Amino acid sequence: MKTETLMDGTVSCLSPEEVAEGLEQGDILLIDVRTPQEFAYERIGAALLAPMQSLQTRHLPRDADQRVVLHCGSGMRSRKVAEMMLADGRSRAAHMEGGLAAWKKAGLAYTGTDPATGAPKQMSD
Repeated sequence: MKTETLMDGTVSCLSPEEVAEGLEQGDILLIDVRTPQEFAYERIGAALLAPMQSLQTRHLPRDADQRVVLHCGSGMRSRKVAEMMLADGRSRAAHMEGGLAAWKKAGLAYTGTDPATGAPKQMSD
């Protein structure tokens, strides 16, 4: 895990493998900040959707037993939301480096859309 100290606090950048392990152990609450359309097309099964365009970071859990980790398609939006969390008064935030693209590149399972039927389908690259 990489960390970066900013003026308002610390942002942790977790690898897809670290996130997968945390999900397996029940230590991570994964928040997908992409659009509902992106989420519907493909998603990490355990992730909850909270689109960046309407997200108010003050509503994200503060004292949860699980660590809140953000993710998006490439890591850009989740990083931005992590910075928003710090600006909202939190001392730390975390996101998945490389987003869903990195998750897929790592060969981890996700739910995609079957092009033949349009139905959800378990996938891994």
